Amino acid sequence: MARGNAARKFVDLIRQSTAKWANWDPPIPIQVGAYGRLNTETGELDIEGNIYDPEFQVFLDKVDGKLKLADFPAEIGAVEDDFIVCTMGVRQNDLKVDGEIGIAGLGQASIKGEWQFQRGKRGALLIMHNPRQEYVPRGKILEALYKVPELKDMHIVNCIFKCPAYTIYLSDKSGEKISLALTTGGSPNEPQQWWSDTNASLLRKGQHKDYMFTPLYGLKRKLPLMRRLMRDSPIPDPEGDDFWTDVYAPWEPLDEDGNEEYLSKDDSEDDGWVANPGEEETDSI
Repeated sequence: MARGNAARKFVDLIRQSTAKWANWDPPIPIQVGAYGRLNTETGELDIEGNIYDPEFQVFLDKVDGKLKLADFPAEIGAVEDDFIVCTMGVRQNDLKVDGEIGIAGLGQASIKGEWQFQRGKRGALLIMHNPRQEYVPRGKILEALYKVPELKDMHIVNCIFKCPAYTIYLSDKSGEKISLALTTGGSPNEPQQWWSDTNASLLRKGQHKDYMFTPLYGLKRKLPLMRRLMRDSPIPDPEGDDFWTDVYAPWEPLDEDGNEEYLSKDDSEDDGWVANPGEEETDSI
């Protein structure tokens, strides 16, 4: 499976389960406020700038001379419980700890389990240990950013999930079963370590004492506004953060190998990706 197809398929599967976007290379940082366009070949975000860059403040000053983004830095949420995403067709079971495995600290592992994948279908697994969110201050700056012409057709990273340990995996359609655990070190000063019973090429994992990894992030795009044709239209004008809506997948439905399946007009249906502007938007999963 080509790297680009693998990355795009993984991103697509996680997006369907979480309404957020996966980072295929979690050690590569993605910052709150970054903006750019999604790469249609890999599913990765091609970043072109950040709203917190001094250069962007120049763009904002042209449409809003009062708002200074330096006064509204990204906010940091509380540390959350371990976060595990299993896509459709993936079943999680308890890991049987016995003497045959012989791994120190396995019984006390903070994360441990066995994941069974479906034969003939791709499945995705994303694990974040004690993640925390960082996000654009809610209700304070996004409405002003809507007026900046340089953000036309851009996607803004409105939130990120950072963690000190992660695992991502894309199955190979063989119906495999993998075991994973985040084991404790020999002393309190040693970082936890991932143990797995497989070295599959599409298994990626990392751990560090600090919050070094960004496996998941949120994206927003400008809400298309149409001039009202009737004065008594029942649709209210957007306010605040509602000027921005979720981003849909910029590719056709993917087959099990990550290739686009092009549908004729007669066969195509609503794929569920387009956000309803009337629905309430939230930054948490």
